[in-house]
Amino acid sequence: MATRSRIAIETTDTSGNKVIKSIYCHFDGYPSGVGKTLMENYQAREKVEALISLGDISFIKEEVTPSGSHSFNSPQERVTVAYHRDRGEKFNPPRINASVSEFFLSDIEEYGYLFTEEGEWLFQSSAGSPMPLELHFSSQVNPLP
Repeated sequence: MATRSRIAIETTDTSGNKVIKSIYCHFDGYPSGVGKTLMENYQAREKVEALISLGDISFIKEEVTPSGSHSFNSPQERVTVAYHRDRGEKFNPPRINASVSEFFLSDIEEYGYLFTEEGEWLFQSSAGSPMPLELHFSSQVNPLP
């Protein structure tokens, strides 16, 4: 069964407006899945931008770009699988929200992750409030999976 999430980045659009761009991720959306992968492998803004530019993804892995043959049916071991690039599906561009609060109030699926302009990952479960993802991992109070 899937644990769905949204992965987002706070950025500036071509008109100079601050926006939140997000993509859907189908599998392993819980903090010990997507959250851990983001914390350990997606600390550089350029890499997060590359991930978001894929559009919706099936699952996230350590790398964005394959080094050779890669598809949904035969993925490279450490490479993210995107619906458009790797499954041949219609491209779903990133969803745009006007602010951080609008993103977290929108349908973030079960979990939402946001890479801020300051380079920090924020996290929220669908029933919680936004918090630094790093704090979630250092907290022993009511840890989520």
